[in-house]
Amino acid sequence: MANDSDQGNFSIQLNGEPYSIDGDARLMALIEKLNLRRGRIAIELNQSVIPKAEWPDISLRPGDKVEIVNFVGGG
Repeated sequence: MANDSDQGNFSIQLNGEPYSIDGDARLMALIEKLNLRRGRIAIELNQSVIPKAEWPDISLRPGDKVEIVNFVGGG
């Protein structure tokens, strides 16, 4: 059964820009929607770094500020 906090239609700030959450409001759903590789990113939610182990338990809320840093290798 879906939890009410897992569904939504609201706005957050994603890397300083407005971003609309439609439907699944879980952090993992956002990562998947953005096609990001979990092993190569770091996430800050409302100015707190979120450990990867906690990502599946996080549901986003209206007005949340999410910063995603994507690490790029090369030389």
